[in-house]
Amino acid sequence: MKIHDSVALVTGANRGIGRHFAQQLLERGASKVYAAARNPETIDLPGVEPLQLDITDPVSVAAAARTASDVTLLVNNAGISTLANLVTGDEALIRQDMETNYFGTLNMVRAFAPILAAGSGGAILNILSGASWRPGGIANAYAASKAASWSLTNGVRLELASQGTQVVGLLAGLVDTDMSAGFDFPKSDPSDIVRAGLDGIEAGSLEVLADQATVDLKAVLSADPTAIYTELVTE
Repeated sequence: MKIHDSVALVTGANRGIGRHFAQQLLERGASKVYAAARNPETIDLPGVEPLQLDITDPVSVAAAARTASDVTLLVNNAGISTLANLVTGDEALIRQDMETNYFGTLNMVRAFAPILAAGSGGAILNILSGASWRPGGIANAYAASKAASWSLTNGVRLELASQGTQVVGLLAGLVDTDMSAGFDFPKSDPSDIVRAGLDGIEAGSLEVLADQATVDLKAVLSADPTAIYTELVTE
């Protein structure tokens, strides 16, 4: 689909990657951009339509769908990382990662699929992560939730194909946002990641690997796990 003249909704649009999505959508000529956040008063980007939305709350999602009933492009960006691990982490935090990153995304897809169908199909872009394929030893609850979201993306792509909805998964490694502020590793510029995602939509892509680290990771997924989990290899 074309970005120009589309009506887009971006979740988690008050900062980070979400704010960059909203800005670049406007720059590419989207006719309307709903910038959604739990606290819409924190949205400071001129030209967007702030929208109150908590993707983990079905009532909030339903209200957003009634307001934004003209959407043709859904960008599922909102997400969290509690930094919890799976074996010793607080179970409530593990569930919070899954409730937001997996079930929250699913809530949005289920609510907006009929709207997209009524608008000749449209598109959904789900923001995933290289952690969908390779946990890093910390924040493994986040990695598990993103792995589930990758599978969700592939599943709904098949389910929505008959209504003409393009479903795109955008994967990247660490991006320079508030979420990754505590990690001292190379990070991508969020504007570059967003540009790759929007280019992918217009190119008809099903999956976008937005940085070299993710390209390299996918290239070895079919190899023996020792090629990926090198820290487990003993002499």
